[in-house]
Amino acid sequence: MKKTVGMSAAAALMTLVSPGVRQGAWAAGSDAPEKPNLNIGFIPLTDCASVVMASVKGFDKKYGLTITPSKEASWAAVRDKLVNGELDAAHVLYGLIYGVQLGIGGPKKDMAVLATINNNGQAITLSNQLKDKGAVDGASLAKLVKAEPREYTFAQTFPTGTHAMWLYYWLAAYGIDPFRDVKNIVVPPPQMVANMRVGNMDGFCVGEPWGARAIRDNIGFTAVTTQEIWKDHPEKVLGTTADFVAQYPNTARAMVAAVLDASKYIDDMKNRSEVAKVISAKSYVNTDFDSIEDRMLGQYNNGIGKKWADPNYMKFYNGGQVGFPYLSDGMWFLTQHKRWGLLKDHPDYLAVAKKVNRIDIYKQAAAMTKTPLPKSDMRTSKLIDGVVWDGKNPKAYADGFKIKA
Repeated sequence: MKKTVGMSAAAALMTLVSPGVRQGAWAAGSDAPEKPNLNIGFIPLTDCASVVMASVKGFDKKYGLTITPSKEASWAAVRDKLVNGELDAAHVLYGLIYGVQLGIGGPKKDMAVLATINNNGQAITLSNQLKDKGAVDGASLAKLVKAEPREYTFAQTFPTGTHAMWLYYWLAAYGIDPFRDVKNIVVPPPQMVANMRVGNMDGFCVGEPWGARAIRDNIGFTAVTTQEIWKDHPEKVLGTTADFVAQYPNTARAMVAAVLDASKYIDDMKNRSEVAKVISAKSYVNTDFDSIEDRMLGQYNNGIGKKWADPNYMKFYNGGQVGFPYLSDGMWFLTQHKRWGLLKDHPDYLAVAKKVNRIDIYKQAAAMTKTPLPKSDMRTSKLIDGVVWDGKNPKAYADGFKIKA
């Protein structure tokens, strides 16, 4: 009885304490991170911002962590360092995590998606040489490929990754088979612009700021943004191994909370110029501030005469809608891996997504950060070709495309 009264009195006292201090008390107790010092990998892209800002602005300290962002050279390097434990977690391509889970595009290992880092904000860039031939969008590109056959080369950043899937989906939506009608190659994001400059490719799909940088360097133009392919599409995730989550569950939760707080900070538009300045530095994205800032603010210029304010710019928080690791998002990447022959057989789509997407950890972090949760673990979207994806029948969806492997 005395114990119960004591506990209720303590609980009442805690309600008088500020949330920040309460959180510190939580972190100092049995829920303290088991591993306080973390190396989190990232690739030099605008959407690494939440990992960088969690460290730079001290959001990590609030949850008992010290995050050290680790700049990596390629997605293959991120994959290898995650799998062998050199990195604790990473800003990483959604489809890369799923590829490793199923042993495609690398070694097979159980993986975990802890949160979605961002929606939108990638682009497909075409070369000025294609523009001179009249190819300025999907329809005119398809016309040119048919009329003037040659080896057209397009680059993406990793075989199972998001950029590969956006590129393939867009080409196929206009009747171009990404494997039979054109050639596709893998190039790390920061090397895209230089490779196009020397004529190694006709187009590429990559995250910002490299689409904007191609325009500033006058070597290409934006044919389509990925938000035009799929509004509010999933993009990078906070990824790690299943072993890491099993060994350090409190750390995993705290890490998600820190990234959510950073994401909230970034999505306050008055902070975006500061964020662009921070991440433009040599230790992070290493490019000019303007190439990052404009598109972070939703100010788009396609390089061939069109300028617009895009309401579907890169978002990191969006009222809490971005971070949730929807099962249907993970399943979508599996449907595309099957569509393009990366998977020989249909996996158990839902079972894989439930295993990889750690909604339990995310919900705990959401409670810590007062981040709203969606009503369902699935969501519905209509993509550029008019086809609706809702996760209800993934096998039929994957098999239903006219152009596939």
